[in-house]
Amino acid sequence: MTIAIVDYGMGNLHSVSKAVERLGYDYLITGDEVEIMRSSSVLLPGVGAFGDAMNHLRDTGLDLVMRRAAGEGKPLLGICLGMQLLFDGSHEHGENEGLGLLPGRAVRFEAGELKVPHMGWNRLNFTRADEPMLDGLEQGHVYFVHSYHVELTEPNDLIASADYGLPVTAIVGRDNVYGMQFHPEKSGELGMSLLRNFLKLSEGQASV
Repeated sequence: MTIAIVDYGMGNLHSVSKAVERLGYDYLITGDEVEIMRSSSVLLPGVGAFGDAMNHLRDTGLDLVMRRAAGEGKPLLGICLGMQLLFDGSHEHGENEGLGLLPGRAVRFEAGELKVPHMGWNRLNFTRADEPMLDGLEQGHVYFVHSYHVELTEPNDLIASADYGLPVTAIVGRDNVYGMQFHPEKSGELGMSLLRNFLKLSEGQASV
């Protein structure tokens, strides 16, 4: 069982791969379609600007690979910017089209009393009692760094939120597609436990 960590030039690959390693899973950092489709699950990390990230994915053909992996039922987790990429699009520096795997768009935090970017530890509020991602876990704090947040089209996609002057979409999931706006690999025991619960979904996934 191997976890594919997608390399498209804009991911925090080192910290994510070390987290997967600490959890005892084999991983492969790759941008190759065959290797990604052979993996048991896919991690899509991301840092930087939404439009630049989508351009990198399109230029490498990895946008189509992500859609294929999701469509074939492979567990897929977007992390930080990677979560935003799963959605229809973003208003960051104009209108940008996303992967369209989940309905919704990323919008900037409004200027006001709160600092932007949202940077620091915030408490998660779980919204799905029977969600496998949350199995055995209690609500706690995780580490965020972002200036844009996702406005969901479908509220049932929400697994957990955080409060930063407004409810912030923190964990989402539908079928085999999941996202975490925060950095689980930098979020202590709770972050690692959430990542572990996602990777458990990969167990029993056959390679193709």
